[in-house]
Amino acid sequence: MAEKKTGKKFVQKPKFRNEEKYKTDKTEVKKYNTFGKKKAEKKIVVKSEKSLCPVHGKCGGCQLLDMPYEKQLKQKQKQVNKLLKPYCNTEKIIGMENPFHYRNKVHAVFGHRKDGTVISGIYQQGTHFIVPVDECLIEDKRADAIIRDIRDLLKSFKIKTYNEDTGYGLFRHVLVRTGHHSGQVMVVLVLGSPILPSKNNFVKALRKLHPEITTIILNVNNQKTSMILGEKETVLYGKGYIEDELCGHIFRISSKSFYQVNTVQTEKLYTKAIELAGLTGKERVIDAYCGIGTIGLIASDKAKEVISVELNPDAVKDAIVNAKRNGIKNVRFYQNDAGVFMRQMADEGESADVVFMDPPRSGSDEKFLSSVVTLNPKRVVYVSCDPTTLARDLKYLTKHGYSAVTAVPVDMFPATEHVETVCLLSRKAQ
Repeated sequence: MAEKKTGKKFVQKPKFRNEEKYKTDKTEVKKYNTFGKKKAEKKIVVKSEKSLCPVHGKCGGCQLLDMPYEKQLKQKQKQVNKLLKPYCNTEKIIGMENPFHYRNKVHAVFGHRKDGTVISGIYQQGTHFIVPVDECLIEDKRADAIIRDIRDLLKSFKIKTYNEDTGYGLFRHVLVRTGHHSGQVMVVLVLGSPILPSKNNFVKALRKLHPEITTIILNVNNQKTSMILGEKETVLYGKGYIEDELCGHIFRISSKSFYQVNTVQTEKLYTKAIELAGLTGKERVIDAYCGIGTIGLIASDKAKEVISVELNPDAVKDAIVNAKRNGIKNVRFYQNDAGVFMRQMADEGESADVVFMDPPRSGSDEKFLSSVVTLNPKRVVYVSCDPTTLARDLKYLTKHGYSAVTAVPVDMFPATEHVETVCLLSRKAQ
Protein backbone atom coordinates (compact mmCIF):
# COMPACT_ATOMS: atom_id res chain seq x y z
CA MET A 1 0.00 0.00 0.00
CA ALA A 2 1.48 3.36 -1.06
CA GLU A 3 1.57 6.63 0.90
CA LYS A 4 0.79 10.18 -0.25
CA LYS A 5 2.76 13.08 1.14
CA THR A 6 -0.30 13.87 3.24
CA GLY A 7 0.18 10.58 5.03
CA LYS A 8 -3.15 9.20 3.80
CA LYS A 9 -3.04 5.68 2.42
CA PHE A 10 -4.49 4.67 -0.91
CA VAL A 11 -4.78 1.61 -3.10
CA GLN A 12 -5.53 1.16 -6.77
CA LYS A 13 -9.10 0.74 -7.87
CA PRO A 14 -9.97 -2.92 -8.64
CA LYS A 15 -12.35 -4.10 -11.35
CA PHE A 16 -15.72 -4.53 -9.68
CA ARG A 17 -19.01 -3.79 -11.35
CA ASN A 18 -20.84 -2.33 -8.37
CA GLU A 19 -19.72 0.08 -5.69
CA GLU A 20 -19.36 -1.83 -2.45
CA LYS A 21 -18.11 -1.13 1.05
CA TYR A 22 -16.41 -3.68 3.22
CA LYS A 23 -14.40 -3.54 6.42
CA THR A 24 -10.90 -4.80 6.98
CA ASP A 25 -9.28 -4.97 10.38
CA LYS A 26 -8.12 -1.38 10.07
CA THR A 27 -9.79 0.20 7.10
CA GLU A 28 -13.03 0.78 5.26
CA VAL A 29 -12.60 0.45 1.53
CA LYS A 30 -14.73 1.53 -1.43
CA LYS A 31 -14.42 -0.60 -4.55
CA TYR A 32 -15.46 0.58 -8.01
CA ASN A 33 -15.51 -0.98 -11.43
CA THR A 34 -13.02 0.35 -13.96
CA PHE A 35 -14.78 -1.63 -16.72
CA GLY A 36 -11.45 -2.73 -18.13
CA LYS A 37 -10.01 0.75 -18.62
CA LYS A 38 -6.23 0.84 -18.63
CA LYS A 39 -6.11 4.03 -16.56
CA ALA A 40 -6.24 2.97 -12.90
CA GLU A 41 -7.66 5.54 -10.51
CA LYS A 42 -6.67 5.74 -6.87
CA LYS A 43 -8.81 5.74 -3.77
CA ILE A 44 -8.46 6.91 -0.21
CA VAL A 45 -8.67 4.36 2.56
CA VAL A 46 -9.94 5.71 5.86
CA LYS A 47 -9.80 4.20 9.34
CA SER A 48 -12.75 2.10 10.47
CA GLU A 49 -13.69 0.44 13.72
CA LYS A 50 -11.58 -2.36 15.17
CA SER A 51 -11.99 -5.84 13.66
CA LEU A 52 -13.58 -8.70 15.58
CA CYS A 53 -10.34 -10.68 15.16
CA PRO A 54 -6.80 -9.42 15.88
CA VAL A 55 -5.32 -11.32 12.91
CA HIS A 56 -8.11 -10.59 10.44
CA GLY A 57 -6.50 -9.40 7.23
CA LYS A 58 -3.30 -11.33 7.97
CA CYS A 59 -4.37 -14.97 7.80
CA GLY A 60 -6.78 -14.54 4.87
CA GLY A 61 -9.17 -17.14 6.25
CA CYS A 62 -12.27 -15.09 7.12
CA GLN A 63 -12.68 -12.60 4.31
CA LEU A 64 -16.17 -11.51 5.41
CA LEU A 65 -15.72 -11.64 9.18
CA ASP A 66 -16.45 -7.96 9.82
CA MET A 67 -19.42 -7.86 7.47
CA PRO A 68 -22.82 -8.17 9.23
CA TYR A 69 -24.07 -11.74 8.82
CA GLU A 70 -27.26 -10.79 6.97
CA LYS A 71 -25.14 -8.89 4.46
CA GLN A 72 -22.86 -11.92 4.05
CA LEU A 73 -25.91 -14.02 3.17
CA LYS A 74 -27.17 -11.42 0.69
CA GLN A 75 -23.78 -11.30 -1.00
CA LYS A 76 -23.62 -15.08 -1.34
CA GLN A 77 -27.23 -15.24 -2.54
CA LYS A 78 -26.46 -12.65 -5.20
CA GLN A 79 -23.39 -14.57 -6.35
CA VAL A 80 -25.26 -17.86 -6.75
CA ASN A 81 -28.25 -16.16 -8.40
CA LYS A 82 -26.01 -14.55 -11.00
CA LEU A 83 -24.01 -17.69 -11.82
CA LEU A 84 -26.99 -20.05 -12.04
CA LYS A 85 -29.50 -17.66 -13.67
CA PRO A 86 -28.98 -19.20 -17.16
CA TYR A 87 -29.97 -22.63 -15.82
CA CYS A 88 -32.55 -22.43 -13.02
CA ASN A 89 -34.10 -20.39 -10.26
CA THR A 90 -32.26 -20.14 -6.95
CA GLU A 91 -34.15 -20.50 -3.69
CA LYS A 92 -33.40 -18.48 -0.55
CA ILE A 93 -30.04 -19.23 1.05
CA ILE A 94 -30.11 -21.33 4.22
CA GLY A 95 -28.15 -19.42 6.84
CA MET A 96 -26.84 -20.30 10.29
CA GLU A 97 -28.43 -19.20 13.55
CA ASN A 98 -25.07 -18.84 15.33
CA PRO A 99 -22.36 -18.31 12.69
CA PHE A 100 -19.37 -18.62 15.04
CA HIS A 101 -17.12 -21.45 16.32
CA TYR A 102 -18.66 -23.93 13.88
CA ARG A 103 -15.57 -25.73 12.58
CA ASN A 104 -15.29 -29.28 13.95
CA LYS A 105 -11.87 -29.74 12.32
CA VAL A 106 -9.04 -27.43 13.38
CA HIS A 107 -5.45 -27.47 12.13
CA ALA A 108 -2.51 -25.57 13.61
CA VAL A 109 1.02 -25.41 12.28
CA PHE A 110 3.83 -25.11 14.83
CA GLY A 111 7.07 -23.18 14.63
CA HIS A 112 9.25 -20.84 16.63
CA ARG A 113 10.45 -17.27 16.59
CA LYS A 114 14.11 -16.29 16.37
CA ASP A 115 14.28 -16.12 20.16
CA GLY A 116 13.07 -19.74 20.38
CA THR A 117 9.51 -18.94 21.51
CA VAL A 118 7.09 -21.64 20.32
CA ILE A 119 4.24 -20.33 18.17
CA SER A 120 1.21 -22.00 16.63
CA GLY A 121 -1.31 -20.75 14.13
CA ILE A 122 -2.02 -20.86 10.42
CA TYR A 123 -0.09 -20.02 7.30
CA GLN A 124 -0.65 -16.55 5.93
CA GLN A 125 -2.59 -16.90 2.69
CA GLY A 126 -0.29 -17.77 -0.20
CA THR A 127 2.79 -18.13 2.01
CA HIS A 128 4.37 -20.41 4.60
CA PHE A 129 4.69 -17.57 7.09
CA ILE A 130 3.00 -18.57 10.36
CA VAL A 131 0.42 -16.15 11.72
CA PRO A 132 0.18 -16.87 15.48
CA VAL A 133 -3.41 -17.60 16.56
CA ASP A 134 -4.70 -18.11 20.10
CA GLU A 135 -8.39 -18.25 19.27
CA CYS A 136 -10.29 -18.27 15.98
CA LEU A 137 -13.90 -17.11 15.83
CA ILE A 138 -14.94 -19.88 13.44
CA GLU A 139 -13.14 -22.76 15.17
CA ASP A 140 -14.37 -25.00 17.98
CA LYS A 141 -13.31 -23.39 21.27
CA ARG A 142 -12.23 -26.75 22.71
CA ALA A 143 -9.81 -27.28 19.84
CA ASP A 144 -8.24 -23.85 20.25
CA ALA A 145 -7.74 -24.41 23.99
CA ILE A 146 -6.09 -27.80 23.36
CA ILE A 147 -3.71 -26.30 20.80
CA ARG A 148 -2.71 -23.49 23.18
CA ASP A 149 -1.91 -26.00 25.92
CA ILE A 150 0.08 -28.25 23.57
CA ARG A 151 2.17 -25.20 22.72
CA ASP A 152 2.96 -24.75 26.42
CA LEU A 153 3.69 -28.47 26.85
CA LEU A 154 6.30 -28.35 24.09
CA LYS A 155 8.17 -25.77 26.13
CA SER A 156 7.85 -27.83 29.33
CA PHE A 157 9.03 -31.04 27.63
CA LYS A 158 11.71 -29.19 25.61
CA ILE A 159 10.40 -30.52 22.30
CA LYS A 160 11.72 -28.67 19.24
CA THR A 161 9.38 -27.54 16.49
CA TYR A 162 10.04 -28.44 12.86
CA ASN A 163 11.82 -25.97 10.59
CA GLU A 164 10.66 -26.17 6.98
CA ASP A 165 13.77 -24.50 5.61
CA THR A 166 16.35 -26.69 7.35
CA GLY A 167 14.31 -29.87 7.80
CA TYR A 168 15.39 -30.03 11.45
CA GLY A 169 13.09 -30.27 14.44
CA LEU A 170 10.30 -32.64 15.41
CA PHE A 171 6.88 -31.11 16.03
CA ARG A 172 5.05 -30.02 12.86
CA HIS A 173 1.27 -29.79 13.22
CA VAL A 174 -1.71 -30.50 15.44
CA LEU A 175 -5.08 -31.57 14.06
CA VAL A 176 -8.12 -31.57 16.35
CA ARG A 177 -11.47 -33.09 15.34
CA THR A 178 -14.53 -32.69 17.54
CA GLY A 179 -17.93 -34.37 17.59
CA HIS A 180 -20.62 -31.69 17.62
CA HIS A 181 -23.28 -33.96 19.11
CA SER A 182 -21.14 -36.63 20.80
CA GLY A 183 -18.65 -34.25 22.42
CA GLN A 184 -15.81 -36.64 21.53
CA VAL A 185 -12.41 -35.11 20.76
CA MET A 186 -9.53 -36.44 18.64
CA VAL A 187 -6.03 -34.94 18.81
CA VAL A 188 -3.51 -35.78 16.09
CA LEU A 189 0.13 -34.88 16.79
CA VAL A 190 2.03 -34.64 13.50
CA LEU A 191 5.76 -35.23 13.93
CA GLY A 192 8.73 -35.52 11.62
CA SER A 193 9.78 -38.72 13.43
CA PRO A 194 7.91 -41.63 15.08
CA ILE A 195 9.68 -40.94 18.38
CA LEU A 196 8.01 -38.49 20.77
CA PRO A 197 10.27 -37.83 23.80
CA SER A 198 8.61 -38.70 27.12
CA LYS A 199 5.62 -39.90 25.12
CA ASN A 200 3.64 -41.39 28.01
CA ASN A 201 4.18 -38.39 30.27
CA PHE A 202 3.28 -36.00 27.45
CA VAL A 203 0.00 -37.83 26.81
CA LYS A 204 -0.73 -37.98 30.54
CA ALA A 205 -0.11 -34.23 30.92
CA LEU A 206 -2.33 -33.39 27.95
CA ARG A 207 -5.15 -35.60 29.21
CA LYS A 208 -4.91 -34.02 32.65
CA LEU A 209 -5.37 -30.59 31.12
CA HIS A 210 -8.14 -31.80 28.80
CA PRO A 211 -10.04 -34.85 30.11
CA GLU A 212 -12.55 -34.35 27.28
CA ILE A 213 -10.01 -35.81 24.82
CA THR A 214 -11.15 -39.30 23.81
CA THR A 215 -8.27 -40.30 21.53
CA ILE A 216 -4.71 -39.16 20.74
CA ILE A 217 -2.86 -40.19 17.58
CA LEU A 218 0.78 -39.78 16.56
CA ASN A 219 1.06 -39.19 12.82
CA VAL A 220 4.47 -39.30 11.13
CA ASN A 221 5.19 -36.92 8.26
CA ASN A 222 8.90 -36.95 7.45
CA GLN A 223 8.55 -35.58 3.93
CA LYS A 224 9.27 -32.05 2.73
CA THR A 225 5.71 -31.47 1.63
CA SER A 226 2.80 -29.10 2.12
CA MET A 227 0.61 -32.05 3.08
CA ILE A 228 -0.33 -32.04 6.77
CA LEU A 229 -0.68 -35.76 7.48
CA GLY A 230 1.76 -38.53 6.68
CA GLU A 231 0.94 -42.18 5.98
CA LYS A 232 2.01 -43.82 9.26
CA GLU A 233 -0.02 -43.48 12.45
CA THR A 234 0.17 -44.83 15.99
CA VAL A 235 -2.66 -44.60 18.49
CA LEU A 236 -1.30 -43.23 21.77
CA TYR A 237 -4.60 -43.15 23.63
CA GLY A 238 -8.18 -44.26 22.98
CA LYS A 239 -9.63 -45.97 19.91
CA GLY A 240 -7.95 -43.92 17.19
CA TYR A 241 -11.22 -42.43 15.96
CA ILE A 242 -14.23 -40.49 17.19
CA GLU A 243 -17.93 -40.86 16.45
CA ASP A 244 -20.57 -38.23 15.87
CA GLU A 245 -24.22 -38.07 14.93
CA LEU A 246 -25.45 -36.63 11.64
CA CYS A 247 -29.14 -36.62 10.67
CA GLY A 248 -29.89 -39.34 13.22
CA HIS A 249 -27.04 -41.64 12.08
CA ILE A 250 -23.75 -42.39 13.83
CA PHE A 251 -20.52 -41.97 11.85
CA ARG A 252 -16.97 -43.02 12.64
CA ILE A 253 -14.43 -40.32 11.85
CA SER A 254 -10.72 -41.09 11.56
CA SER A 255 -7.89 -38.59 11.18
CA LYS A 256 -7.99 -38.72 7.38
CA SER A 257 -11.74 -39.08 6.87
CA PHE A 258 -13.57 -36.50 4.80
CA TYR A 259 -16.31 -35.15 7.03
CA GLN A 260 -18.00 -31.79 6.55
CA VAL A 261 -16.55 -29.22 8.98
CA ASN A 262 -19.87 -27.58 9.90
CA THR A 263 -22.16 -30.22 11.41
CA VAL A 264 -25.14 -27.92 11.97
CA GLN A 265 -25.27 -26.75 8.36
CA THR A 266 -24.38 -30.18 6.96
CA GLU A 267 -27.57 -31.58 8.47
CA LYS A 268 -29.54 -28.85 6.69
CA LEU A 269 -27.64 -29.43 3.44
CA TYR A 270 -28.14 -33.21 3.38
CA THR A 271 -31.77 -32.95 4.47
CA LYS A 272 -32.42 -30.58 1.55
CA ALA A 273 -30.49 -32.79 -0.89
CA ILE A 274 -32.54 -35.87 0.04
CA GLU A 275 -35.75 -33.85 -0.10
CA LEU A 276 -34.91 -32.69 -3.64
CA ALA A 277 -34.19 -36.29 -4.68
CA GLY A 278 -37.88 -37.09 -4.17
CA LEU A 279 -37.28 -40.58 -2.79
CA THR A 280 -40.33 -42.79 -2.24
CA GLY A 281 -38.69 -46.05 -1.12
CA LYS A 282 -38.65 -47.59 -4.60
CA GLU A 283 -35.53 -45.97 -6.04
CA ARG A 284 -32.09 -47.31 -6.83
CA VAL A 285 -29.64 -44.61 -5.74
CA ILE A 286 -25.96 -44.04 -6.48
CA ASP A 287 -23.87 -42.03 -4.03
CA ALA A 288 -20.83 -40.91 -6.01
CA TYR A 289 -17.82 -39.49 -4.15
CA CYS A 290 -19.38 -41.15 -1.09
CA GLY A 291 -16.47 -40.61 1.34
CA ILE A 292 -17.35 -42.29 4.66
CA GLY A 293 -20.87 -42.91 3.36
CA THR A 294 -22.75 -39.95 4.84
CA ILE A 295 -25.26 -38.99 2.13
CA GLY A 296 -25.96 -42.55 0.99
CA LEU A 297 -26.48 -43.92 4.49
CA ILE A 298 -28.79 -41.06 5.43
CA ALA A 299 -30.74 -41.48 2.17
CA SER A 300 -30.99 -45.27 2.62
CA ASP A 301 -34.02 -44.85 4.90
CA LYS A 302 -36.02 -43.57 1.93
CA ALA A 303 -34.53 -45.64 -0.91
CA LYS A 304 -34.87 -49.25 -1.99
CA GLU A 305 -31.15 -49.64 -2.66
CA VAL A 306 -28.06 -47.43 -2.41
CA ILE A 307 -24.81 -48.05 -4.26
CA SER A 308 -21.98 -45.97 -2.79
CA VAL A 309 -18.71 -45.49 -4.67
CA GLU A 310 -15.46 -44.02 -3.35
CA LEU A 311 -11.87 -44.19 -4.59
CA ASN A 312 -10.17 -43.77 -1.19
CA PRO A 313 -9.81 -47.24 0.41
CA ASP A 314 -9.62 -45.89 3.98
CA ALA A 315 -12.86 -43.97 3.49
CA VAL A 316 -14.56 -47.11 2.14
CA LYS A 317 -13.51 -49.06 5.25
CA ASP A 318 -15.01 -46.35 7.46
CA ALA A 319 -18.18 -46.34 5.34
CA ILE A 320 -18.66 -50.10 5.76
CA VAL A 321 -18.19 -49.74 9.52
CA ASN A 322 -20.71 -46.88 9.55
CA ALA A 323 -23.30 -48.98 7.74
CA LYS A 324 -22.91 -51.81 10.28
CA ARG A 325 -22.91 -49.33 13.17
CA ASN A 326 -26.31 -48.04 12.03
CA GLY A 327 -27.76 -51.45 11.15
CA ILE A 328 -28.20 -50.49 7.49
CA LYS A 329 -28.36 -53.39 5.06
CA ASN A 330 -29.58 -51.85 1.79
CA VAL A 331 -26.31 -50.05 0.98
CA ARG A 332 -23.38 -51.58 -0.92
CA PHE A 333 -19.93 -50.00 -1.09
CA TYR A 334 -17.42 -50.16 -3.94
CA GLN A 335 -13.85 -48.91 -3.98
CA ASN A 336 -13.58 -47.48 -7.48
CA ASP A 337 -13.58 -44.30 -9.50
CA ALA A 338 -17.25 -43.27 -9.56
CA GLY A 339 -17.17 -42.30 -13.23
CA VAL A 340 -15.62 -45.60 -14.31
CA PHE A 341 -18.07 -47.50 -12.12
CA MET A 342 -21.16 -45.81 -13.58
CA ARG A 343 -19.96 -46.35 -17.14
CA GLN A 344 -19.46 -50.05 -16.36
CA MET A 345 -23.00 -50.17 -14.97
CA ALA A 346 -24.35 -48.66 -18.17
CA ASP A 347 -22.32 -51.09 -20.32
CA GLU A 348 -23.82 -53.99 -18.35
CA GLY A 349 -27.36 -52.71 -18.86
CA GLU A 350 -27.75 -51.55 -15.26
CA SER A 351 -29.63 -48.38 -14.36
CA ALA A 352 -30.24 -45.97 -11.48
CA ASP A 353 -33.06 -43.63 -10.57
CA VAL A 354 -31.07 -41.01 -8.66
CA VAL A 355 -27.40 -40.03 -8.54
CA PHE A 356 -26.05 -37.97 -5.64
CA MET A 357 -22.77 -36.30 -6.53
CA ASP A 358 -20.66 -34.32 -4.07
CA PRO A 359 -17.36 -33.58 -5.86
CA PRO A 360 -14.40 -31.58 -4.51
CA ARG A 361 -14.23 -27.79 -4.85
CA SER A 362 -12.76 -28.12 -8.35
CA GLY A 363 -16.02 -29.74 -9.45
CA SER A 364 -16.38 -32.73 -11.72
CA ASP A 365 -14.57 -33.33 -14.97
CA GLU A 366 -16.15 -34.01 -18.33
CA LYS A 367 -15.26 -37.69 -18.11
CA PHE A 368 -17.31 -38.11 -14.93
CA LEU A 369 -20.21 -36.00 -16.22
CA SER A 370 -20.34 -38.04 -19.43
CA SER A 371 -20.60 -41.22 -17.34
CA VAL A 372 -23.61 -39.72 -15.54
CA VAL A 373 -25.20 -38.96 -18.90
CA THR A 374 -24.43 -42.48 -20.14
CA LEU A 375 -26.05 -44.08 -17.09
CA ASN A 376 -29.03 -41.76 -17.67
CA PRO A 377 -30.62 -41.56 -14.18
CA LYS A 378 -33.99 -39.84 -13.80
CA ARG A 379 -32.63 -37.28 -11.35
CA VAL A 380 -29.23 -35.93 -10.35
CA VAL A 381 -28.67 -34.14 -7.05
CA TYR A 382 -25.47 -32.13 -7.28
CA VAL A 383 -23.94 -30.93 -4.00
CA SER A 384 -21.45 -28.23 -4.93
CA CYS A 385 -18.63 -26.54 -2.99
CA ASP A 386 -18.27 -23.76 -5.54
CA PRO A 387 -21.06 -22.15 -7.60
CA THR A 388 -18.58 -21.27 -10.35
CA THR A 389 -17.70 -24.90 -11.06
CA LEU A 390 -21.36 -25.85 -10.55
CA ALA A 391 -22.35 -23.43 -13.32
CA ARG A 392 -19.65 -24.90 -15.55
CA ASP A 393 -20.90 -28.45 -14.95
CA LEU A 394 -24.55 -27.45 -15.41
CA LYS A 395 -23.64 -26.11 -18.82
CA TYR A 396 -22.48 -29.59 -19.82
CA LEU A 397 -25.36 -31.50 -18.24
CA THR A 398 -28.07 -29.22 -19.66
CA LYS A 399 -26.60 -29.75 -23.13
CA HIS A 400 -26.73 -33.52 -22.66
CA GLY A 401 -30.28 -34.38 -21.72
CA TYR A 402 -30.87 -32.74 -18.34
CA SER A 403 -32.75 -29.71 -17.06
CA ALA A 404 -31.74 -27.86 -13.91
CA VAL A 405 -34.89 -27.64 -11.77
CA THR A 406 -33.83 -25.60 -8.75
CA ALA A 407 -30.81 -24.69 -6.63
CA VAL A 408 -30.55 -23.98 -2.91
CA PRO A 409 -27.48 -22.19 -1.47
CA VAL A 410 -26.42 -23.25 2.03
CA ASP A 411 -24.01 -21.15 4.08
CA MET A 412 -21.62 -23.85 5.26
CA PHE A 413 -18.75 -21.44 5.92
CA PRO A 414 -19.90 -18.19 7.58
CA ALA A 415 -17.37 -15.32 7.55
CA THR A 416 -15.74 -16.71 4.39
CA GLU A 417 -16.50 -16.20 0.71
CA HIS A 418 -17.33 -19.88 0.18
CA VAL A 419 -20.89 -21.05 -0.33
CA GLU A 420 -22.30 -24.54 -0.81
CA THR A 421 -25.17 -25.16 -3.23
CA VAL A 422 -27.41 -28.18 -3.78
CA CYS A 423 -28.96 -28.40 -7.24
CA LEU A 424 -31.60 -30.77 -8.63
CA LEU A 425 -31.42 -31.85 -12.26
CA SER A 426 -34.10 -33.87 -14.02
CA ARG A 427 -33.82 -35.95 -17.17
CA LYS A 428 -35.56 -34.30 -20.10
CA ALA A 429 -38.49 -36.12 -21.68
CA GLN A 430 -37.40 -38.10 -24.70
